[in-house]
Amino acid sequence: MALPIRRVLRDTGVDTVDGIAVVFVAYLLMTVGDTAIKWALPAVGLAGVMIGRAVFGLPTVALLACLPANPRAVGGWRRLRPVRWRMVALRSLVHTLASLTWYVAWQMGMTLADSYAIGFCTPLLMTLLAVPLLGERIRWRRAASTTLGFAGVLLMLRPGGALWSPAALVMVAGIAPLALSRILIRLLATTETPECLSFWLMAAHLPAGLLLWVFLPIPGLPVSALAALALVGLGNGMGHWLQSRAFALAPVGALAPYEYTTLLWGSVLGWLVFAELPTRDALLGAVIVIAAGLYNLHREQVRKREELQLQSRP
Repeated sequence: MALPIRRVLRDTGVDTVDGIAVVFVAYLLMTVGDTAIKWALPAVGLAGVMIGRAVFGLPTVALLACLPANPRAVGGWRRLRPVRWRMVALRSLVHTLASLTWYVAWQMGMTLADSYAIGFCTPLLMTLLAVPLLGERIRWRRAASTTLGFAGVLLMLRPGGALWSPAALVMVAGIAPLALSRILIRLLATTETPECLSFWLMAAHLPAGLLLWVFLPIPGLPVSALAALALVGLGNGMGHWLQSRAFALAPVGALAPYEYTTLLWGSVLGWLVFAELPTRDALLGAVIVIAAGLYNLHREQVRKREELQLQSRP
């Protein structure tokens, strides 16, 4: 059975609400993986976490490929095979670059919560790029919620504020690649499986890590760090798989505000694991961006009910 050549991406309330639920879990799992990366960084260094993410993430995604959600769907290694391999490779390399900027910022001492707060520039860029690259329509309510969220980001990143630092500048450098990576998920969802997109994303981290190893030797490889890297592979592998499924269901503009949930997970895990507390600026901005995300969810649920009512009419 051959893989489908082209899937039709829709923008319906039903699919969007389903996509929001899936991406919500995806960001939780990826935040768990990020926490493990930050914990392992002092022990294994940048090269170690890049290699470890690939070594443990690849088998995680390969296992998911053997368990398709649809029993009639093509399973196994064929779900890992790219159709548009050049674009899949581009997306994987772009995301690897974005990952590296986050890891460098964490190595410079930035907390999880503060890094996610700065990363909230990503949803705005995603929503804007989706217009020329994907032809999506930005309904005025989606635009308003995203703009409101960006106002919270500006509050956090204002010059002279608590988050303004060299590590913050490194983070900002990774915003555009991360936004482009998210856009490419939606673009590639017409031909590629979620397993394919997440598998090759993990694979791209391996050569990048090996190249870094030449210049930045791995300090050590204690058993505790290996366990953390295994959690990285599990959390990021499953997280990116679910994220790819979500972007195949819902448009970028609808899912973009849910990047904001990572601040909640990052604040809790940062406090539990590292005794880190987010800055006041991060908390004030978080109130704004979370409100924007909740409003967007409310509007999509209203649209879903309206569509179901129309479908039920004779």
